[in-house]
Amino acid sequence: MLRVRVFEDGKVLQGGEELLQHAGPKWLDVQDPDEALLNRLGEKFGLHKLAIEDCLHLDQRPKLEEYPGHLFIVLQGFTCPPNAIADAELHELHFFLGPGWLITVHDKAHQAVDQVHKRLDADPSAIGRGVDFVAYLLADAQVDLLFPLMEQFADAIDQLEDEIFESPSKDLLQQIFALKRTLVVVRKVMSPQRDVVGLLSRHGSGPISERTTVYFRDVYDHLVRIYEQIDTNRDLLGNAMDAWLSVVANRTNDITKQLTILASVFLPMSFVAGFFGQNFDVLSGQPFFIAMLAAMLLIPLSMALWFRSKDWW
Repeated sequence: MLRVRVFEDGKVLQGGEELLQHAGPKWLDVQDPDEALLNRLGEKFGLHKLAIEDCLHLDQRPKLEEYPGHLFIVLQGFTCPPNAIADAELHELHFFLGPGWLITVHDKAHQAVDQVHKRLDADPSAIGRGVDFVAYLLADAQVDLLFPLMEQFADAIDQLEDEIFESPSKDLLQQIFALKRTLVVVRKVMSPQRDVVGLLSRHGSGPISERTTVYFRDVYDHLVRIYEQIDTNRDLLGNAMDAWLSVVANRTNDITKQLTILASVFLPMSFVAGFFGQNFDVLSGQPFFIAMLAAMLLIPLSMALWFRSKDWW
């Protein structure tokens, strides 16, 4: 699907491939690309074949490549449903940025792209500020979607910490590992993406004007903040793991202590019963039987009181 916006004579024209002949600044948004369409666009705008091949295999890492006449940019972002942080979905967006035209390629509906379309519907003249500004709007919308994701991470970690001290079950351990895996994936994406946006914020030549680099610096600042939140959440997950292990170890120690106390209480009772149970005439008779019963009652009771005084029980 191809969606085209062209700014011409103070107006914005919207349509499909028929608008490619217009001379004004234009944004072409390609969803679910096919090879034939990308080859036609490649012939029209001089797109490099390697970049077209990358667009047909949307599994690239964030990068910035300069080709004759245009830039090729790959940015990525994440979205996830509420209360399902482990199900975060990766979105990849490819940019071809040339003099007076911008082509974006993605494989499915993209929340950041939809937001920019809505903004341009509300303010059609925004595209008149340059297609590099539209590229900024797309990058900014994609990065801003990461802040709710980080908030969900923080809320999930807080909830985990509360549940760990209440009931450290194995399900909580699985949740910790699931969050760590998701956080590793996000960090793996954000690290090169921060470098890419950093280059765009210092470019100031070619398709990106000097005034637009200021806006990309703002996106770079957002990425730095997100990267710091990723590191913070990673440390908090490590602390949650340590807390789970500590609580489980303490509970194991309590169980071991209780079993040890129970064995200590019954040990003298077993000794007394075994000693007075010997088959000797001298140990038979009522006085020895009464002494045995008294010892079996008094010794465990005195041991229990002693354990209590030592705060062992």
